[in-house]
Amino acid sequence: MDKRSLAHVAGRFREAETRARILRIELAEAIRQADADGVLQKDICEVTGYTRQQVRRIVKTEDDSAGEG
Repeated sequence: MDKRSLAHVAGRFREAETRARILRIELAEAIRQADADGVLQKDICEVTGYTRQQVRRIVKTEDDSAGEG
């Protein structure tokens, strides 16, 4: 592999990391909205593949920031 090819692959990787960060934020927002809409936590876990603890942490993050200000 030459330097140019390596740079191309590295650039694609950085773009994928950026997309993943954006999608992680969008998913967290969707989880918070689902929770607010009354979707059961077990259903959120089933759909996302997250654990209950991860879902609680995501929802709690929104609760914590709503009380600030």
